[in-house]
Amino acid sequence: MKGYIAVAGTIGAGKTSLVRWMEQRYGLTPFYEPNDENPYLSDFYGDMPRWALQSQAYFLAHKFEMHQAMEQAEGTVVVDRTLYEDAEIFAKNLMLQGHLSERDWKLYERLYSGIKRSIRAPQLLIAVTCSLPATKRRIKQRGREMEMAIPHAYLKRLHGLYEDWFADYDLSPVLRIDTTHMDYAQNVVDLIELQQRLDGVLGR
Repeated sequence: MKGYIAVAGTIGAGKTSLVRWMEQRYGLTPFYEPNDENPYLSDFYGDMPRWALQSQAYFLAHKFEMHQAMEQAEGTVVVDRTLYEDAEIFAKNLMLQGHLSERDWKLYERLYSGIKRSIRAPQLLIAVTCSLPATKRRIKQRGREMEMAIPHAYLKRLHGLYEDWFADYDLSPVLRIDTTHMDYAQNVVDLIELQQRLDGVLGR
């Protein structure tokens, strides 16, 4: 593996659409978030305190396995959401809201710290952001039952944690893309603007 590009951002920001486009445009090998595979996710959205640790541990284990697979891939790969976000945003959010107990949080942090030391940082982080109203509108539009059950307070804190994390992130260069008023999946003008920015950063 020559390196990897990470696409990071909150729910509904447009990460998966961007990863698919980058696969087509640049011939990158994609690795996606395993939302549909997590056997705890539906239970988690229905009872966060009961299933928080199990759900987050599943994502952490999957991301670590994904990094191992990435090491075997040829050329550059692109990743839909990073392992860092799982811990430093999603698990932290659950801890701050009281859904992860102090004991469970310490166990999770210990696991995360060991994994973080053993993986490589991306060569580029693409920070995909959008406003909270845009996130809620897109969640409603795509109609995923589990996402529609997410409380407003959870989404609001998530947005704040992402802004803090992007501001402090220093593992690699960062390209920020605000998709609040962009629709590169449907709008050709938006897609051209996106392509120009990425071509410049990636040297294409």
